[in-house]
Formats: sequence, C-alpha cells, structure tokens
Amino acid sequence: MNSKNMIRAAKASKSALLIAGCLMVTACAKQQTDSQLLASHDYRLQHPIVVTEEPETLDLPIGQNTRSLYGPISGTISAFAVESRRKGNGRVEILVPSGGANEAAVHSVTPDIRKALQRGGLSGSQISTRTYSVQDASADAPIRLSYARMKATAGECGAWPKNIGGGVGENANYQNFGCATQSNLAAIVENPSDLLTPRATTPSDQGRRAVVIEKYRKGEVTAGEYTEGVGAEISE
Repeated sequence: MNSKNMIRAAKASKSALLIAGCLMVTACAKQQTDSQLLASHDYRLQHPIVVTEEPETLDLPIGQNTRSLYGPISGTISAFAVESRRKGNGRVEILVPSGGANEAAVHSVTPDIRKALQRGGLSGSQISTRTYSVQDASADAPIRLSYARMKATAGECGAWPKNIGGGVGENANYQNFGCATQSNLAAIVENPSDLLTPRATTPSDQGRRAVVIEKYRKGEVTAGEYTEGVGAEISE
C-alpha cells in the first residue's frame, strides 16, 4: 500500500471512530434520560404513603326521648375506649351538641357515656367534654367520641390526566399506576408507625437461654427434639 492509500485509510478509521464515539455518547445520554424519566414516574414517589395523626370518631345517635344508654351502645363505647388505648394516646373527647332538639337527652346520657368509657379502661382525667353548635334547632344531632391516632394514607386514586399510552418514545408508568397497591398497604398495616421505623426488639427469654447454655456446657444437644413422621399419616 502506497503512502496516499495509507493516509486515506487513516482518515477513514479516524472518521469511523469519531462517529462511533458520538453514537455511544448519544446512547449514554439517552439511557440516562430514560433512567431519570423512570425514576420520576416511580409509583412510590407519585403515590407516597403518608403517616399522619388524624381523629378516629364514633357518632352516637341520641333521640329526643332518650334518657339512658342501653346495653349494645354501652358496649360499643367501652370497646371504643379500649381501641383508644391500643391505637391512640388513650384520651377520648366527648363532643356534645348544643342547640339541637335533643339537647335535654344529650345532657342526660353524657354521664352514662363517661362511665362506659371508664369501663373500657380510661380514667376520669383521660376523658374531656366539649360542645359544638347545631345550626338546625329541629335536628337530633349526634354525640361524637373522638381520639387521635396515627393513620397511613396514600391519597385518592383514579387520576388519568393524559393518555395511558404516554408520549412518543416515553417509557414511563402512567399516573394512576401503583396507587391501589399503595392505598391497600396503607389500609392494612396494623401499626402505621412501622412504616417510619422498625420496632425495638423484645427482651430475650432468660429461662430458655439458661437451659440452652447449660446443655451446651454439658455437651448435650441444644436443639429441640424432632422425630420425622410422628403425627403424619398418608391417606390411601
């Protein structure tokens, strides 16, 4: 190969490398953009689970002629008090209507409500009473019991701001994607604070620990005994 051909080959190779490099840079930039797009459309960011303190309420319908609570309602109130201790701070507020047609009945049953709450494990200092005004003087307004508890929510689902197919060349989740899953998780979690931080470990069983250590010192088997096949039967 003469010198001219060698120069042409070198220029061609240099151009090919330059084109390949540009293509690689473009592909990397495109890949980074797609990653950022997917991250911004992550369902955990679009529908985050928020843990807040919200009131848990129980409305008690009180008729004008009511002067005392009967069994089932009294039991419901006591159970509400138990739940306030288990899920809340153990303080219940009694919201008493003022200005309604059943105002006399409300004042008659309020002491019974306090007693039912105390049967649920609350002390007198943990029960407070507050009034709220009723606009309609002919209405039988309910007595509302309330305590503060932690709740987990993920917002409302069903948002469809644009076509589910997305834009041209856009590889991202649609707006409503993952909302139902997040909402269900927020609804079924027993203790919403578990979503914020793990619980502290419970104390170990000191008695069982002493038994295992003593067997270890004697060179005995520390594991529980298990006999294969005991209690199991194969049906014919």
